[in-house]
Amino acid sequence: MTARTRTFRMLAAGTAVMLAAAACSSGGREKTEDTGTAGGNAAGSSGYTIAFITHETPGDTFWDKVKNGANQAAKDTGVTLKYSNDPEAPKQAVLIQNAVDSKVNGIATTLVTPDALAGSVKAATDAGIPVVGFNSGINEYQKLGALMYFGSDETLAGTTAGKRLADQGAKHPLCVIQQTGSVALEARCAGVKSSVPGTENIQVNGADDAAVTTTLQTKLTQDKSIDAIVTLGAPQALDAIKAKEQANSQAKLVTFDLNEQAAQEIKNGNIVFSIDQQPYVQGYMAVTSLYLNLKNGNDIGGGKAVLTGPSFVDSTNIDKIIPFTKNNTR
Repeated sequence: MTARTRTFRMLAAGTAVMLAAAACSSGGREKTEDTGTAGGNAAGSSGYTIAFITHETPGDTFWDKVKNGANQAAKDTGVTLKYSNDPEAPKQAVLIQNAVDSKVNGIATTLVTPDALAGSVKAATDAGIPVVGFNSGINEYQKLGALMYFGSDETLAGTTAGKRLADQGAKHPLCVIQQTGSVALEARCAGVKSSVPGTENIQVNGADDAAVTTTLQTKLTQDKSIDAIVTLGAPQALDAIKAKEQANSQAKLVTFDLNEQAAQEIKNGNIVFSIDQQPYVQGYMAVTSLYLNLKNGNDIGGGKAVLTGPSFVDSTNIDKIIPFTKNNTR
């Protein structure tokens, strides 16, 4: 064997060893530009499990957008997401406690009924599990011990909606509350009333569309002075359209939140405007913020809530928004 041949074989063997070592260390994952312990390929698995808990009422399309945002964030960060929901406050508290008992790494939860959830949230923080609030509880999240919050300022949203109605001449709006005890919904109506003192609240069962339509139709038939209807969810806006037709009411209709059908009704002129809190963003940021906190100690918001709304959708921008509603992200 010549010296040249021996040299070639030694180089080839060395190359094979390096390739084998690289294959073992990467585990088959795509190579990343990891320059430190905070890097890595998030599309694999971060090793973190996050409980995502809401007060979703079954059938409410609003929560599909929230979940879409949360699921996308989990995919982007490599988090294992455990979703659960219950519209009854005591049962939602149990879900939070179950997450604590299962030793998840973080909890993202709505705080729609703060007093009922305070004990279970405290159990989480006492266990060293970071909690992030979203969607409901903007004024209470810090008292409960949540680190961050993502959602709309509902009082501001209601006040702004009421001002727009007042500018259009409304004197007697009917504000439709579809869930008893929700601080967010009550804040919306209070905000509307602060701008239009003649605002009247009405309670409906948001889990029963037919009942919502009947209740509103009866009210509109009895009181012809109602000149505006403010629904606090897109499904109730669609119920209100039917109720207006049955009662032959000329009241203006505005709503909070969007779905594909409500967006089309804005396009058709049956809904004047929507006050959108961008639920996809709420779900996405709640999960992402916990991931960043666990991985890098980050705290988003500078000690204040991060606002995702109000964002108004009306005839001036509906053509841009409709495609996103079809994707169930807006």
